[in-house]
Amino acid sequence: MGNRLTKIYTRTGDEGETGLGDGTRVPKENLRVEAYGTLDEANSAIGVVLAAPDVPDAVRRCLTSVQHDLFDLGGELCIPGHRMLTAAHVERLESELDAFNADLPPLKEFILPGGGPAAAACHLARAISRRAERRCWALARVEEVAPEALRYLNRLSDLLFVVARVLARHAQGGDVIWRRIRD
Repeated sequence: MGNRLTKIYTRTGDEGETGLGDGTRVPKENLRVEAYGTLDEANSAIGVVLAAPDVPDAVRRCLTSVQHDLFDLGGELCIPGHRMLTAAHVERLESELDAFNADLPPLKEFILPGGGPAAAACHLARAISRRAERRCWALARVEEVAPEALRYLNRLSDLLFVVARVLARHAQGGDVIWRRIRD
């Protein structure tokens, strides 16, 4: 494969527009650009989780696959009408989620984002993935977005919640439980 990027800056966005994968020029605040830009944020946040020391191998494999999926989904959103994710991607997330959740104690209380560096980073990735889902739904209200993409993002935030619990348990033995402060 040849070089994909030989020059990093092009100056084509200096006037507030950017190019979609099909060559269409749109404003940088376009809903489609917002959607795939937020996917990039979620993918970067997952990279922070993976950069933490002592992430269990099963979590590392799962989240690395998710990063590839998010990159594909970003490409899907960048090219209107293009499809890359399938129902099998959603099913894989559900299987991973069920497997990780099987060993966790049932939740009886709300938990706080925390539980060690990797768990806290995973909670942040979860929150960003929820925002990515909202951005994709906003886009879906005005343009076609594959239903598999929307389902994938919904399952992803659930998976990241469960993985954050796994990481908290791995780092410090359990979740950080929310306690209501009474005056």
